Amino acid sequence: MIEVRNLTKSFNGHPVLDGVSFRIENGESVAIIGRSGGGKSVLLKHLIGLIKPDSGEVLVAGENIVPMDERQLLRVRRKFGMVFQGAALFDSMTVAENVAFGLRRHEHLTEAEIARQVSATLEVVDLPGLEDKQPAELSGGMRKRVGLARAVIYEPQIVLYDEPTTGLDPIVSDSIDQLIMRAHRRLKVTTVVVTHDMRTARRVGQRVMLLHEHRIYATGTPEEFFNSTDPVVRQFVDGVADTKEN
Repeated sequence: MIEVRNLTKSFNGHPVLDGVSFRIENGESVAIIGRSGGGKSVLLKHLIGLIKPDSGEVLVAGENIVPMDERQLLRVRRKFGMVFQGAALFDSMTVAENVAFGLRRHEHLTEAEIARQVSATLEVVDLPGLEDKQPAELSGGMRKRVGLARAVIYEPQIVLYDEPTTGLDPIVSDSIDQLIMRAHRRLKVTTVVVTHDMRTARRVGQRVMLLHEHRIYATGTPEEFFNSTDPVVRQFVDGVADTKEN
Protein backbone atom coordinates (compact mmCIF):
# COMPACT_ATOMS: atom_id res chain seq x y z
CA MET A 1 0.00 0.00 0.00
CA ILE A 2 2.89 2.39 0.82
CA GLU A 3 6.47 2.19 -0.38
CA VAL A 4 9.18 4.74 0.38
CA ARG A 5 12.41 4.61 -1.65
CA ASN A 6 15.61 6.42 -0.68
CA LEU A 7 13.79 9.46 0.70
CA THR A 8 15.94 12.46 1.62
CA LYS A 9 14.94 15.80 3.11
CA SER A 10 16.95 18.65 4.62
CA PHE A 11 15.90 21.96 6.13
CA ASN A 12 18.39 24.84 5.99
CA GLY A 13 21.18 22.40 5.24
CA HIS A 14 20.35 20.10 8.17
CA PRO A 15 19.38 16.54 7.13
CA VAL A 16 16.15 15.22 8.60
CA LEU A 17 15.66 12.17 6.38
CA ASP A 18 18.61 10.54 4.64
CA GLY A 19 17.91 7.49 2.49
CA VAL A 20 14.71 6.33 4.21
CA SER A 21 13.25 3.19 2.61
CA PHE A 22 10.46 0.83 3.71
CA ARG A 23 7.27 -0.94 2.59
CA ILE A 24 3.91 -1.17 4.34
CA GLU A 25 1.54 -3.83 3.07
CA ASN A 26 -2.18 -3.43 2.49
CA GLY A 27 -4.04 -3.86 5.79
CA GLU A 28 -0.87 -3.84 7.92
CA SER A 29 -0.51 -1.87 11.15
CA VAL A 30 2.94 -0.31 11.60
CA ALA A 31 4.37 1.78 14.43
CA ILE A 32 7.22 4.16 13.59
CA ILE A 33 9.19 5.18 16.66
CA GLY A 34 12.10 7.52 17.21
CA ARG A 35 13.33 10.38 19.31
CA SER A 36 11.41 13.64 19.58
CA GLY A 37 12.51 15.95 16.77
CA GLY A 38 13.98 13.00 14.87
CA GLY A 39 11.87 13.40 11.74
CA LYS A 40 8.89 11.10 12.40
CA SER A 41 6.23 13.73 11.73
CA VAL A 42 8.17 15.02 8.72
CA LEU A 43 8.18 11.48 7.33
CA LEU A 44 4.44 11.18 7.93
CA LYS A 45 3.78 14.40 6.00
CA HIS A 46 5.75 13.04 3.05
CA LEU A 47 3.35 10.09 2.86
CA ILE A 48 0.42 12.35 1.97
CA GLY A 49 2.37 14.87 -0.08
CA LEU A 50 2.29 17.76 2.38
CA ILE A 51 6.08 17.98 2.03
CA LYS A 52 8.10 17.33 -1.13
CA PRO A 53 11.37 15.41 -0.63
CA ASP A 54 14.73 16.58 -1.91
CA SER A 55 15.02 13.20 -3.61
CA GLY A 56 13.47 9.75 -3.52
CA GLU A 57 10.01 8.32 -4.14
CA VAL A 58 6.80 7.81 -2.18
CA LEU A 59 4.49 5.26 -3.76
CA VAL A 60 0.86 4.95 -2.63
CA ALA A 61 -0.96 1.95 -4.10
CA GLY A 62 1.76 1.84 -6.77
CA GLU A 63 1.63 5.54 -7.73
CA ASN A 64 4.63 7.81 -7.13
CA ILE A 65 3.13 10.94 -5.53
CA VAL A 66 6.34 13.02 -5.50
CA PRO A 67 5.93 14.57 -9.00
CA MET A 68 2.16 15.07 -8.61
CA ASP A 69 0.62 18.53 -8.62
CA GLU A 70 -1.91 19.62 -6.00
CA ARG A 71 -4.89 18.50 -8.03
CA GLN A 72 -3.48 15.01 -8.50
CA LEU A 73 -2.55 14.83 -4.82
CA LEU A 74 -6.13 15.60 -3.79
CA ARG A 75 -7.21 12.38 -5.48
CA VAL A 76 -4.53 10.34 -3.68
CA ARG A 77 -5.26 11.98 -0.32
CA ARG A 78 -8.78 10.60 -0.49
CA LYS A 79 -7.17 7.26 0.38
CA PHE A 80 -5.93 8.73 3.69
CA GLY A 81 -7.37 9.70 7.02
CA MET A 82 -5.08 11.76 9.26
CA VAL A 83 -5.25 12.04 13.06
CA PHE A 84 -3.11 15.01 14.06
CA GLN A 85 -1.08 15.25 17.26
CA GLY A 86 -3.37 17.78 18.94
CA ALA A 87 -6.54 16.50 17.22
CA ALA A 88 -6.60 19.83 15.25
CA LEU A 89 -10.32 20.38 15.73
CA PHE A 90 -12.04 23.56 14.62
CA ASP A 91 -12.96 25.28 17.88
CA SER A 92 -15.75 27.28 16.25
CA MET A 93 -17.51 24.11 15.09
CA THR A 94 -19.52 21.53 17.01
CA VAL A 95 -18.38 17.93 17.25
CA ALA A 96 -20.79 16.98 14.46
CA GLU A 97 -19.55 19.79 12.22
CA ASN A 98 -15.93 18.77 12.82
CA VAL A 99 -16.62 15.12 12.04
CA ALA A 100 -18.64 15.97 8.93
CA PHE A 101 -16.08 18.43 7.57
CA GLY A 102 -14.56 16.04 5.03
CA LEU A 103 -17.93 14.73 3.91
CA ARG A 104 -19.21 18.20 3.12
CA ARG A 105 -16.11 18.98 1.09
CA HIS A 106 -15.99 15.80 -0.97
CA GLU A 107 -19.36 14.05 -0.90
CA HIS A 108 -22.77 15.01 -2.28
CA LEU A 109 -25.00 13.95 0.59
CA THR A 110 -28.14 15.33 2.14
CA GLU A 111 -28.01 16.77 5.65
CA ALA A 112 -29.95 13.74 6.91
CA GLU A 113 -27.42 11.35 5.34
CA ILE A 114 -24.52 13.30 6.82
CA ALA A 115 -26.15 13.28 10.26
CA ARG A 116 -26.61 9.51 10.10
CA GLN A 117 -22.98 8.94 9.13
CA VAL A 118 -21.73 11.28 11.87
CA SER A 119 -23.84 9.50 14.47
CA ALA A 120 -22.64 6.06 13.35
CA THR A 121 -18.99 7.16 13.35
CA LEU A 122 -19.23 8.67 16.82
CA GLU A 123 -20.55 5.30 17.99
CA VAL A 124 -17.42 3.66 16.58
CA VAL A 125 -15.18 5.94 18.68
CA ASP A 126 -17.32 5.57 21.82
CA LEU A 127 -18.73 9.11 21.76
CA PRO A 128 -22.44 8.59 21.10
CA GLY A 129 -24.73 11.58 21.45
CA LEU A 130 -22.03 14.27 21.60
CA GLU A 131 -22.83 15.86 18.23
CA ASP A 132 -23.77 19.25 19.69
CA LYS A 133 -20.82 19.61 22.08
CA GLN A 134 -18.10 22.19 21.46
CA PRO A 135 -14.42 21.06 21.40
CA ALA A 136 -13.76 23.27 24.45
CA GLU A 137 -16.19 21.10 26.44
CA LEU A 138 -14.22 17.91 25.74
CA SER A 139 -11.31 16.29 27.54
CA GLY A 140 -8.04 15.67 25.72
CA GLY A 141 -8.91 12.02 25.13
CA MET A 142 -12.35 12.89 23.79
CA ARG A 143 -10.84 15.43 21.39
CA LYS A 144 -8.52 12.70 20.06
CA ARG A 145 -11.55 10.46 19.50
CA VAL A 146 -13.34 13.20 17.57
CA GLY A 147 -10.18 13.62 15.47
CA LEU A 148 -10.25 9.89 14.69
CA ALA A 149 -13.95 10.04 13.82
CA ARG A 150 -13.25 12.86 11.37
CA ALA A 151 -10.41 10.85 9.83
CA VAL A 152 -12.39 7.65 9.23
CA ILE A 153 -15.91 8.87 8.41
CA TYR A 154 -15.36 8.72 4.65
CA GLU A 155 -13.83 5.22 4.88
CA PRO A 156 -10.20 5.82 3.86
CA GLN A 157 -7.89 2.96 2.97
CA ILE A 158 -5.03 4.28 5.15
CA VAL A 159 -5.13 6.03 8.54
CA LEU A 160 -2.09 7.97 9.80
CA TYR A 161 -1.68 8.85 13.49
CA ASP A 162 0.79 11.50 14.62
CA GLU A 163 1.68 10.93 18.32
CA PRO A 164 -1.87 9.86 19.26
CA THR A 165 -1.20 9.54 23.02
CA THR A 166 0.96 12.63 23.59
CA GLY A 167 -0.23 14.62 26.61
CA LEU A 168 -2.62 11.95 27.84
CA ASP A 169 -2.51 10.09 31.15
CA PRO A 170 -1.82 6.31 31.08
CA ILE A 171 -5.47 5.31 31.42
CA VAL A 172 -6.67 7.56 28.59
CA SER A 173 -3.64 6.51 26.51
CA ASP A 174 -4.68 2.89 26.98
CA SER A 175 -8.19 3.67 25.72
CA ILE A 176 -6.76 5.42 22.64
CA ASP A 177 -4.53 2.41 21.92
CA GLN A 178 -7.55 0.12 22.12
CA LEU A 179 -9.50 2.44 19.84
CA ILE A 180 -6.72 2.42 17.23
CA MET A 181 -6.66 -1.38 17.27
CA ARG A 182 -10.44 -1.63 17.06
CA ALA A 183 -10.59 0.82 14.15
CA HIS A 184 -7.87 -1.16 12.38
CA ARG A 185 -9.79 -4.42 12.74
CA ARG A 186 -13.28 -3.07 12.11
CA LEU A 187 -12.46 -0.79 9.18
CA LYS A 188 -9.72 -3.05 7.73
CA VAL A 189 -7.48 -0.05 7.06
CA THR A 190 -3.73 0.18 6.65
CA THR A 191 -2.56 1.87 9.86
CA VAL A 192 0.61 3.93 10.43
CA VAL A 193 1.23 5.22 13.96
CA VAL A 194 4.09 7.63 14.64
CA THR A 195 4.91 7.59 18.35
CA HIS A 196 7.60 7.68 21.00
CA ASP A 197 5.29 5.85 23.43
CA MET A 198 6.71 2.35 23.77
CA ARG A 199 3.48 0.87 25.12
CA THR A 200 1.55 2.20 22.13
CA ALA A 201 4.17 0.87 19.71
CA ARG A 202 4.09 -2.57 21.33
CA ARG A 203 0.29 -2.78 21.30
CA VAL A 204 -0.79 -1.29 17.97
CA GLY A 205 2.06 -2.28 15.66
CA GLN A 206 2.15 -5.61 13.88
CA ARG A 207 5.56 -4.31 12.90
CA VAL A 208 7.76 -1.67 14.55
CA MET A 209 10.30 0.57 12.76
CA LEU A 210 12.93 2.71 14.49
CA LEU A 211 13.86 6.00 12.79
CA HIS A 212 17.39 6.74 13.98
CA GLU A 213 19.99 9.13 12.58
CA HIS A 214 17.72 10.12 9.67
CA ARG A 215 16.94 6.63 8.39
CA ILE A 216 15.14 3.39 9.31
CA TYR A 217 17.66 1.73 11.60
CA ALA A 218 15.70 -1.38 12.65
CA THR A 219 12.41 -3.09 11.91
CA GLY A 220 10.65 -6.19 13.20
CA THR A 221 7.62 -7.60 14.97
CA PRO A 222 6.99 -6.18 18.46
CA GLU A 223 8.40 -9.38 19.98
CA GLU A 224 11.56 -9.21 17.87
CA PHE A 225 11.96 -5.51 18.48
CA PHE A 226 11.45 -5.41 22.23
CA ASN A 227 13.64 -8.48 22.76
CA SER A 228 16.43 -7.08 20.57
CA THR A 229 19.96 -6.96 21.97
CA ASP A 230 21.05 -4.22 19.54
CA PRO A 231 22.43 -1.41 21.74
CA VAL A 232 20.70 1.40 19.80
CA VAL A 233 17.34 -0.37 19.94
CA ARG A 234 17.80 -1.27 23.61
CA GLN A 235 18.69 2.31 24.54
CA PHE A 236 15.48 3.59 22.99
CA VAL A 237 13.23 0.81 24.30
CA ASP A 238 14.63 1.13 27.82
CA GLY A 239 14.60 4.94 27.74
CA VAL A 240 18.24 5.29 28.78
CA ALA A 241 19.99 8.58 28.03
CA ASP A 242 23.35 8.40 26.27
CA THR A 243 25.43 10.29 28.84
CA LYS A 244 29.05 10.14 29.82
CA GLU A 245 30.36 11.06 33.22
CA ASN A 246 33.32 13.44 33.27
